Amino acid sequence: MSSMADIYDELDTDVSREEFESAVEEKVEQMGGLADEETAAKLIAHKLRDEEVKGVADIEPGMDEAKFLAKVLQIGDRRTFERDGDAEDGRVVNIEVADASGRIRVAMWDDMADDAIERLEVGDILRIGGRPKDGYDGVEIDVDTVESAPDAEVDVDVHTVDTHRVEDLSLGLSDVNLRGRVLSTDEIRTFDRDDGSEGRVANLSVGDPTGRIRVTLWDDSASLVESVDIDDSIEIVDGYVRERDGTLELHVGDRGTIESIDEDIQYVPDTDPIETVAIDETADIAGVVIETDTKRTFDRDDGSQGQVRNIRIRDDTGDIRVALWGDKADLDIDPADYAVCTDVEIQDGWQDDHEASAGWRSAVYTLDEHPEEPTTTTAGSSNEQHQQTETSDASGLDDFTAGTNNDKTPTTSSTSQDPNMTSADSTDNSADHGYEQTASDGGASAIDSTHSSDGDNTTQTDTESFTGTVVQAGSPVVLDNGTDTRRVETDESLRLGEVITVTGPTDGQTITATDIDHSS
Repeated sequence: MSSMADIYDELDTDVSREEFESAVEEKVEQMGGLADEETAAKLIAHKLRDEEVKGVADIEPGMDEAKFLAKVLQIGDRRTFERDGDAEDGRVVNIEVADASGRIRVAMWDDMADDAIERLEVGDILRIGGRPKDGYDGVEIDVDTVESAPDAEVDVDVHTVDTHRVEDLSLGLSDVNLRGRVLSTDEIRTFDRDDGSEGRVANLSVGDPTGRIRVTLWDDSASLVESVDIDDSIEIVDGYVRERDGTLELHVGDRGTIESIDEDIQYVPDTDPIETVAIDETADIAGVVIETDTKRTFDRDDGSQGQVRNIRIRDDTGDIRVALWGDKADLDIDPADYAVCTDVEIQDGWQDDHEASAGWRSAVYTLDEHPEEPTTTTAGSSNEQHQQTETSDASGLDDFTAGTNNDKTPTTSSTSQDPNMTSADSTDNSADHGYEQTASDGGASAIDSTHSSDGDNTTQTDTESFTGTVVQAGSPVVLDNGTDTRRVETDESLRLGEVITVTGPTDGQTITATDIDHSS
């Protein structure tokens, strides 16, 4: 037969032996002789096993009761409120407590609230028993029992506010301070609560060197989304961690805020190769934008208007179309940008092709620098054999804005670096051997030039060879090689994402194709 001492020794509890024995005696008395000491001890032990939690992070809404040790971090003001009828006004004090696993807010009511104001101090250690609930800013405890535990130890520094990293976050953490880089923002949305009131919510996505997380802003805090821009470095103050669809999110309620900080927070996306994504999964993908469509609007069943815009991105393994829904359709994304699309749903697209859907849970943003810049080389070319004396002034897509004319005509020379080769020899050898002069930066070079003179007026027609990816099909075609961009006039039908080499006369901006090599 087990003794009360044996039963207590088997427990892993913070309750003292004296408290346990007292509870057993009270249980025997309550049951009026229907239970002996051993039975009562087992009942109390069973109750303690169900109620004791290892730490604050283990407390969840729905528990009948939770008991835990924690240190007082902050004592709020005592508030009064009217009860129904002629009952005495109620009083409540909210107290922040913590252990090594996290923080939580506990509410003490009426006489307990009065005692908290009169007796409690920051740094006190309490043994708390109460009912966990889903509170406004995360999990909260309505306290039923509380007592001082001066001999217990809780390893928490009340004078230190930790700054978390994304990889540090876990379900149940509250009072989270996190610094990160804004990756994306969404508009403020409204919704109706069960009590008839209207709520507000907005989302943004932030990243740091350890990962990224979705941030949800509630009610008054929702307006904070309007104070930040993509690429801003911010600190989220007093957030709390929730789980949604198996993914952790950082939530910000009325106690929390967002502050701009003078710090360059770095984030490098960890994305999936495009060729590996599968239908019905959620994926993170990234790549160079090789196609952009115009935005389309449509009417929903509820009479509201929606919008969508398609882009196509390519990485080293393949390409995929991405549908940008809602505000994401207004994002400033152009061909040759490097786009990151996280939490996109992979769906069955047109002609059995996969496509990615970027909805309200997704984040879409561009990076100034490609994590891995693709390098395009031309077969048979060598920077040591052929080098452009002066390169074209073309500077990317800005030179192809509709209706602009930069009037830039490059001055080029076809003279080889070989001192024994004349200009004419260089031209002939290039033609005979298929050489394509390539600038040291991967840009285009002239391989032939002819000059005609008419008095003082000299005109120049250059032949240029340029290797790049088709990022715009149609008229004109646009090629991009990661450094420079060229327009191409051709009647040939070209495929988006195809890497080609175009040769023909150029005015410095547009190449009129006389030859297109698809084997590049």
